[in-house]
Amino acid sequence: MNITEIQSNERLRRRQFPVARRCAYFAHAGVCPVPRQVSDAIAEYASLCVHGDQEDFAPEELIPNTRALAGRLLGVQPDEIALVGPTSVALGLVANGLPLRPGDNILIYFDDYPSNVYPWMALAQRGVEVRSLKTAELGRIEPDTVLNQVDNRTRLVSLASCHFVSGWRIDHATIGRALRERGIWFCMDGIQTLGACPVSGRDVDFLAADAHKWMLGPCGAGILYVRKELQEILQPSLLGWNNVLCPNFVAQDRIVLQTGARRYEAGSANLLGLVGLKAALELLLDVGIENVTAELRRQRERIAAELQSRAYRVLHAAAPPANTAGILSFYRPGVDSRTLHGRLANRGIVTSLRSDRSGQSYVRVSPHFYNTDAELQRLFDEL
Repeated sequence: MNITEIQSNERLRRRQFPVARRCAYFAHAGVCPVPRQVSDAIAEYASLCVHGDQEDFAPEELIPNTRALAGRLLGVQPDEIALVGPTSVALGLVANGLPLRPGDNILIYFDDYPSNVYPWMALAQRGVEVRSLKTAELGRIEPDTVLNQVDNRTRLVSLASCHFVSGWRIDHATIGRALRERGIWFCMDGIQTLGACPVSGRDVDFLAADAHKWMLGPCGAGILYVRKELQEILQPSLLGWNNVLCPNFVAQDRIVLQTGARRYEAGSANLLGLVGLKAALELLLDVGIENVTAELRRQRERIAAELQSRAYRVLHAAAPPANTAGILSFYRPGVDSRTLHGRLANRGIVTSLRSDRSGQSYVRVSPHFYNTDAELQRLFDEL
């Protein structure tokens, strides 16, 4: 299945992406509708679970295969992938597991999504200085923006791969390599790019992403990447039967952790979620992330041009392709974005409503590769 085939065959598209039957869905940066392939995998497994032990009916090698697929997506080894669920949980594991001390400082962006702010803010209680990255424009983080604001006491920088409102995608590879040369850890919230753009885990130390946005998977089925060399440094802040050795489910007199990133998976796996995540990863890898990126770039250029021709202001409309992903937010002075968002919804055009710290509201559009030009035209006609 490829993008051209999906977009040129409406019957196939509606079968594989049933949401297209009822609306033009442009809110994948929020919570995605799942494709048929994902829904069928979950339903098939769930139907078996009524007959007994859910673990007995899980697809063979579900967990290692899902770990391997996530590793392929990030270009890392399977034993560097933990299947821990929501992005907030994964980021919390990183924040609470690192040996940060009073006097250390960390650099974050306070206008990132709160999941990548609050876990770090809480470290102030341990005497860690939490610094806020200063930017000239909302979300616009260049490598020099980061490197000019770290010093010899900076232990970690945590950023989002793409800003959830402005749509600016960071050059995580350049930032990550430069920070590593300085001995500074780099953590990334990858939820707004993983599944939409190529993301190399080799250029970061830690990465968290749930499946319910661009990966087209279910909520609460996410991944945590921890670079192998740091797995002895990042200590699990949650312990349970699954990440500590307990032969025959008997607690031992000392704590011995599982090897690899399994050490961060404390309890029972979200098997229903992992079935969906595996199916979603298979779909994306089959379509090809480079192909997805090219289509999202094409869509974004068209949307930006059409919006500007109608006097809407588009955040980072002229951003270089390397700094764009699938998000585009806009507003027009004198037009109530909330009213516009509601009117679009009433017309079967699903977008997101977001605001910045000043209170300015934006309509955010985030189509995926299966959205068509005809659906985009519906949006333009309404505007």
